[in-house]
Amino acid sequence: MKLTYFQGNPPNFGDELNTSMWQHLLPADFFDRDSSVLFLGIGSIIQHSYPKTSKKLVVGAGYGGYTRKPDVHDGSWEFWFVRGPQTAHELGLDPALAIADAAILLRETPLPHPAPDIGVGFMPHYESIERGNWQEACALAGITFIDPTEPTEKVISQIRGAKLVITEAMHGAIVADALRTPWIGIRAMHHVHRFKWYDWARALNIDYAPRSVIPSNCREAWAYTTGRSGSGARAISVAGSTAAAPFNRAFQHLAARSLQKLATSDAQLSSDREIDLATDQAMSTINHMLRAYARGAVGLI
Repeated sequence: MKLTYFQGNPPNFGDELNTSMWQHLLPADFFDRDSSVLFLGIGSIIQHSYPKTSKKLVVGAGYGGYTRKPDVHDGSWEFWFVRGPQTAHELGLDPALAIADAAILLRETPLPHPAPDIGVGFMPHYESIERGNWQEACALAGITFIDPTEPTEKVISQIRGAKLVITEAMHGAIVADALRTPWIGIRAMHHVHRFKWYDWARALNIDYAPRSVIPSNCREAWAYTTGRSGSGARAISVAGSTAAAPFNRAFQHLAARSLQKLATSDAQLSSDREIDLATDQAMSTINHMLRAYARGAVGLI
């Protein structure tokens, strides 16, 4: 069975949790390189591009709308649980499968110690690091920059040590919520990343209310206003030109002020009851799956 997840360049915190979390929850021999069975855990990785000849084992993954919907009723999919009710609805699945994002199971694993002196932290989406100037904006705001491309243990430690996490990255909020760190979700700069937030939040009965921040430079403002990625040659060239420099500096200061304002506003957190219930359901499902696996009944077409 092959552990299957999105592998970005640079690596992304939420996706990379797959490489560290599952080793604490599953047998040492659970994964191999055999792609006849694909294990889909953390991430918006329910998509149409997998080989039809491979069995797809879904354990907490979600549909993110990044690709067209797969035909999950073709006999090659095995669902144990999914991220949230929107995934279940979009794919025509039993609503009872909508338990939570699999990253909630970090609560059942050993955790690094909380990092000291974090205070308020800000985690951008990993794409916003290359496109924006968030490290500089955080420095101006007196807020800790949490880099989602850093090793998962470091990021978890920073989230645990923060008194508040402001995050554009969904798994910044998911992990903060799981570990009981108050969080504020900001509306993703690129619209394609927004659907999945509601999927996760509704699984935990969170009344998700995304906030907005000022873009940190001209290139990010271009992406935000046009709905494009800001990765095109024209956007990079114009936003990085000498003429744009004073505007980039102005955006940077405005972004810092918007972060400072958010740091004093009300944060969100699921109820203890909801997080405990979802954790218990997810862990019970994992244990059920492992019993089936021990009988050789998992991933058989």
